[in-house]
Amino acid sequence: MAEDNNQNAGAGNQAAGQQDKPQLQFALQRIYVKDISFEAPNSPGVFQQPFKPKVGLNLDTSSEKVGDDLYEVVIKVTAQVTHSEEGTTSFLAEIEQAGLFRIAGIEGEQLDHTLGAFCPNVLFPYARECIDNLVNRGGFPPLMLAPVNFEAIYAQKKKRQAEQAQQQPGAQTTQ
Repeated sequence: MAEDNNQNAGAGNQAAGQQDKPQLQFALQRIYVKDISFEAPNSPGVFQQPFKPKVGLNLDTSSEKVGDDLYEVVIKVTAQVTHSEEGTTSFLAEIEQAGLFRIAGIEGEQLDHTLGAFCPNVLFPYARECIDNLVNRGGFPPLMLAPVNFEAIYAQKKKRQAEQAQQQPGAQTTQ
């Protein structure tokens, strides 16, 4: 009986220790379109030619703290499709897909990684679907964007930042 009480007392101490640590929280609050645009500057002429698309795709992500433990993450996707033969623009589709995330108990590099890689991975399927819908409503076949590895994009971004940080100290001048 005394052993049981000691074990329970130890469990109580562990629980008290866990309460001192900030509790990890991650919750998606809302997904929304922040900005959307579609242009087909050469229509209807573009529909009278065989469709041989050349796709140019740009991706960018950003994040901002908008409240206590609340962050907005935005993926900007720009798809420009030209006729490969003439180089004329068939269409330009652009979307800023956003999400509000409640994140607590994560700080520093882990928070940066969550905002720069994990959250964009959550949002991208919505951006992809929206782009396909826009393109289809514009009279073109769906674009069907391939999945994106935001982990690799985040790693490249961190590598570039580290390289720039190494170059900056040498560029400083004394007055």
